[in-house]
Amino acid sequence: DTLQHVKDSKHIVVYHKGRYFKVWLYHDGRLLRPREIEQQIQRILDDDSEPQPGEEKLAALTAGDRVPWAKARQAYFSRGKNKQSLDAVEKAAFFVTLDDMEQGYKKEDPVRSLDAYAKSLIHGKCYDRWFDKTFTLIVFKNGKMGLNAEHSWADAPIVGHLWENVMATECLELGYSVDGHCKGDTNPNIPIPTKLQWEIPEECQEVIEKSLSTAVALADDVDFCSFYFDTFGKGLIKKVKTSPDAFVQLALQLAHYRDMGKFSLTYEASMTRLFREGRTETVRSCTVESCRFVQAMEDPTENRENTLKFFRQAADKHQLLYRLAMTGAGIDRHLFCLYVVSKYLAVDSPFLKEVEPWRLSTSQTPQQHIDLKKNPEMLSSGGGFGPVADDGYGVSYIILDENSIHFHVSSKISCSETDSHRFGKNIEKAMVDIMGLFNLSKNCTK
Repeated sequence: DTLQHVKDSKHIVVYHKGRYFKVWLYHDGRLLRPREIEQQIQRILDDDSEPQPGEEKLAALTAGDRVPWAKARQAYFSRGKNKQSLDAVEKAAFFVTLDDMEQGYKKEDPVRSLDAYAKSLIHGKCYDRWFDKTFTLIVFKNGKMGLNAEHSWADAPIVGHLWENVMATECLELGYSVDGHCKGDTNPNIPIPTKLQWEIPEECQEVIEKSLSTAVALADDVDFCSFYFDTFGKGLIKKVKTSPDAFVQLALQLAHYRDMGKFSLTYEASMTRLFREGRTETVRSCTVESCRFVQAMEDPTENRENTLKFFRQAADKHQLLYRLAMTGAGIDRHLFCLYVVSKYLAVDSPFLKEVEPWRLSTSQTPQQHIDLKKNPEMLSSGGGFGPVADDGYGVSYIILDENSIHFHVSSKISCSETDSHRFGKNIEKAMVDIMGLFNLSKNCTK
């Protein structure tokens, strides 16, 4: 695999009902206006042509194992119209899926609606997102939307920043006319979207089906719980003079101990963007101090003052580790390099095997510049990811505003020890129980 850099792409590729369309984003030397883009999308929606043989599930190749995709690419997509169409997809600015499902938050069924929304964004049908693209923009039938981002080129804050800009631009600058259309006029002179042409032989279709079955098995094993926590947010956490991130991380430690009955190595992503080409470092948020605090919380004989003291020590240690990771003084990228070299040299290292497996992998999506007090309609539930370990949890969270936090919890259905919804309940309870240490009056929480 390689990262492909395209300096200036002037088109996107849109997937709808099994067909691929190339849509030029420029006309007469300028970028299309919103109403003109809407016109092009409407032309695709109105196109009732059938997919070509093998076309509908083609993107499953990007969802399955990498070797079959590499071989199929060489055998069937290295020449002729297939190469031209694949180039159109891979050199597009990004990929768009017009999904024929309806998704989004429903007040009457908040739990299942958010879970289904998240699962659809993370894998869909496994053939209706192009997983090798920088990102796939997914627009559902009812107008809800989201992103599926490929992780190797960048980390969550980049995608989060992009998404905030999209929401801010749509709400504050563009808007819609009274009848629901984008503002502005249509333009009949813009060429209609081009339908990509494919010649996919039966043997290639068999590879596609195998990749799809591999991907579906993985997708069906993802147990996803997405929930909105609004008992309190960073406003109340700051009132008790604690870092919101440290508070949430200690709540995750307490929740995990209650859920699994043990402590596990914990990964929290920290950005190293103070440095050129910096990506991430690991904050090991399961520490001696956090374990002592959790044990105190679970010990009915321990008094509140001591437990609170252990909480402060654990929070301070977490902040220290975060600062070290951010400023290039972390340890895990060094350990990972040693791990890679040991694999290359075929050297068995019991130490490296012991320090690398993460059964609790966590990440915070930063809220960067949108003021939700002024613009509550721009509330986003942040982003999530699948489980990193077969027997562990993936937890992503976004500290939204003064009064709310959104959590995404993932695990594998095939693991008998884990349950994403059970863990979610444990997180909610842990958050409330820790805040209860501070003896705040009831009117401080919502």
